[in-house]
Amino acid sequence: MKYITFACLSLFLLFTNCIGDDIIFDEVDEQVRITNPVDSLQLDSQYQFQAIFLNNVGIEAMKEITWSSSNEAVLSVDASGLASARQTGQASIFAKAILEDASIVTDSTQVVITEEIITNTDNESQERSGTIRTTSSYLLEGSFSIRQQDDRLIIDIADDYRASSALPGLYLYLTNNPNTSSGALEIGMVSTFEGAHQYEITAVDILQYNYLLYYCKPFNVKVGDGEIEN
Repeated sequence: MKYITFACLSLFLLFTNCIGDDIIFDEVDEQVRITNPVDSLQLDSQYQFQAIFLNNVGIEAMKEITWSSSNEAVLSVDASGLASARQTGQASIFAKAILEDASIVTDSTQVVITEEIITNTDNESQERSGTIRTTSSYLLEGSFSIRQQDDRLIIDIADDYRASSALPGLYLYLTNNPNTSSGALEIGMVSTFEGAHQYEITAVDILQYNYLLYYCKPFNVKVGDGEIEN
C-alpha cells in the first residue's frame, strides 16, 4: 500500500511539474503563406507558385486564394498562381485571402526576370535555423537548422542541445501553432537528450512550418519550442 501511495504521489508531482502554467491560449493569427518562392526567373519561362492558408489555430484549411502581380508587363500571374515571365525587370507576386471579418491576409515574394539561364528555381538551397527554448520547469535548450534535400526535410539539432530525460514521453512536432500539438505534424518520440542528432521527414516543404514543438505527450502539455527563422 505504501508503495502504491508513493507511486501515485510521484506521478502527481510529475504531472503538476509538467503542467507549469496551465492556461493556454492556442489561437494564432490567420495567414497565407507562399510555400515555394523564387528570387529570379528566366525570360519567357513559367513558374507555378503555391500557397497555403493557415487558420486561427495554425492548421492548413481550405480558403480561396487570389493571385496578383505588381507589374503584369514584367511578370503576369493567373488565378491558379501560374506566373509567366514576359520581360526583364522585377515584380512582386501576391497571394491574398479574405477572412470572415472581411480583413485581408497577404504574402508576397519579389522576383527578378533575367535573360540569364536560371538553374535553381526551388527551395533546395535554402536553409532555416532557430533556437530551442524551454517553456516549462524542465531543461530544454540548444540550436538547430533545417534544410531541404530532394523530397526530404532534414532537421539538424546542434551539439549544444540539452533536454531533461525525466519526462514520461517527450515528443517533437513541426507546427505553425506553438501553443498546442493539435494539428501538428508528429516527428516522433525524443530519444536523444544531449548533443547533435538529426531527423528526416518526407513530403514536407521547408517553408511549410514555422516552429519546432516539444510536448509531454502523455499529459498533453507543452515543454518548449523553437521558432524556425528564415
